[in-house]
Amino acid sequence: MSDAAVTPPKWGSQEMLPLPGRFNSAVRALAAERFAATGAAWKDVVFARETELFTRSDAERIEQDALDAGIRFDYSATVSLETEPEKYKRPERSTGAFGDGAVSDGRRQVGAGDNVIRRPQTVTGPVALISTTDQVMTFLVEGVPEGTIAVIDDSGGTLTAPIIEGFAGVICLGGSVRSHLGILAREYGVPTLMNATIDTLVDGDVVELEVTADPPAADAYETGDTGHARIWKIEGDR
Repeated sequence: MSDAAVTPPKWGSQEMLPLPGRFNSAVRALAAERFAATGAAWKDVVFARETELFTRSDAERIEQDALDAGIRFDYSATVSLETEPEKYKRPERSTGAFGDGAVSDGRRQVGAGDNVIRRPQTVTGPVALISTTDQVMTFLVEGVPEGTIAVIDDSGGTLTAPIIEGFAGVICLGGSVRSHLGILAREYGVPTLMNATIDTLVDGDVVELEVTADPPAADAYETGDTGHARIWKIEGDR
C-alpha cells in the first residue's frame, strides 16, 4: 500500500507511528470496500454481519504486508517518549522546585507527590532512574537490587509492569493515584508516589518516601490539593 492510499483517520488525527498508520489505514479501506459491496444499511451489517467486513486472516495478511515492506513494531512502553519528548522528559531534568527545601536530621526535601497507599512507616532506598526497555530487561534477567526505589516518567505502567513488585517503592513523575501505575501499585502493595515533582536525582541517591501521608481526596486533582507526601534525600549517603 502506497502513502497515497492511506485513508483519513477515524478520530481526526493521523497516527504518529508508521505501523499503526499503515495497519489501521488498510483496515479502514478494506472494511469500507466490503461494506459498500453489501448494499445494506450500516445498522444491519455492523453487528449481524461484521465478519463479512474483516476477518482474522485479513488482519494477518495486512500485518505481514507491512512487515514485508520493512516496517517494524515499536515498543509500546517507549512510544510516549518518542512522540512527545517534551512531555516525558527524563527525571534528572526535572529540577528547581525544591532547591531551598527543608532540611531535617541529615535529610533534604527534594520532592513531593501523591501517596497511593498509606503506610505506617516511611520507605528508604537508593533510586534507579528507569526510562528504557533495556533497563527493564536487565532487571528482568539480573533481578532488581533489594531496596531499589524506581523513578519513572510515564504513569501508564507499561514499562515497569513486569518488574514492579521487585521495587521497594516507586516515584512517578506523571499521572494520578487513579492512573494505571497507581492501580498496579495498589494490587502489588508497592509504596508509590504519583504526580511527583523532584529536584535532580541520580542513580544511587538514597531517598526516603513519606508514604505515611494520606492519599489525595476524591476531588484533590480538581481543587489542586495535592503533593502532600514529601521525598527526602539522605545527604551524603549513596
